[in-house]
Amino acid sequence: MAQNCLKCLKYTMCFANFLCFMCGVAVLSFGVYMMVNFRMAALTPTLASFNSANMLLISGIVITCVSFLGFLGALKENRCLLLTFFLLLFFLMLVELTAACLLLMYEGEIAAIVKEDLNKGLEKAKGKNLNSTYVMSEWDVIQEKLDCCGVYNASDWGDKVPDSCCPEGCHTPNAQYRQKGCLVTLQNFFEENFLTTGISVIVLCIIEVLGMCFAMTLFCHISRSGLGYKL
Repeated sequence: MAQNCLKCLKYTMCFANFLCFMCGVAVLSFGVYMMVNFRMAALTPTLASFNSANMLLISGIVITCVSFLGFLGALKENRCLLLTFFLLLFFLMLVELTAACLLLMYEGEIAAIVKEDLNKGLEKAKGKNLNSTYVMSEWDVIQEKLDCCGVYNASDWGDKVPDSCCPEGCHTPNAQYRQKGCLVTLQNFFEENFLTTGISVIVLCIIEVLGMCFAMTLFCHISRSGLGYKL
C-alpha cells in the first residue's frame, strides 16, 4: 500500500512539474513577445530592468529550469536532484516574500522614481532629435493603451499635444483630450491589482511548500529503501 502511495506521489510530481514546465515555456515566450513589441525603457529608464517584459522573461527561465529539475528528479528517483529542487524552491519562496516586503516598505520611493522618469521622458519627447522620436513613439503607445495623456494631463505637452492624447485624433473637429494623466493611471492600475498580486504570491508560496513537501517525502523514501543516487 505504501509503495502504491509513493508511486502515486512520484507520478503526481512528474505530472505537476511537466505542467509547470509548459507554463514556464508559455511565460518565457510571452516575455520575449512583450520585450520586442512593448518597451518602456525610454519612459522609465531607472526601472527599465524591472519592467513586465523582463520579469516575465526571468520568471519563464526560472520556472522551466526548476520544474525540469523536479520532473527529472522524481522520474529518475534521484536524491541529488530532489534535494536541489527542494533547496531551489525554498530559496525562491524567500526571494518572493522578501520582494513583497520591500515593495510594501518602499512603495512611496518607487512611485517617486516613476514620476521623475515620466517627467524626464516627456521632456525628451518634446525635443527635436532622433532620440526624442523614439521616446515619442513609446509615449504614443502608452497613452493609447492606458487611455491617458501626459504625466498629469494634456497641458504637460504645451502646444505640442500628440494625436495619441485624443481618442479620435487631436486634429479632428471637437477633439477631446484624454482626461487622466499617465501617472495617475499607472498608480490606479497598481492599486487595483494589489490584492490580486498579494493573493497570487500567497498561492504561489503554497504551491512551492507543497512541492517541497512532496520532494522531501520522496527523498526520504529513496534514502530508506536504498534507491537512487547515493549522497
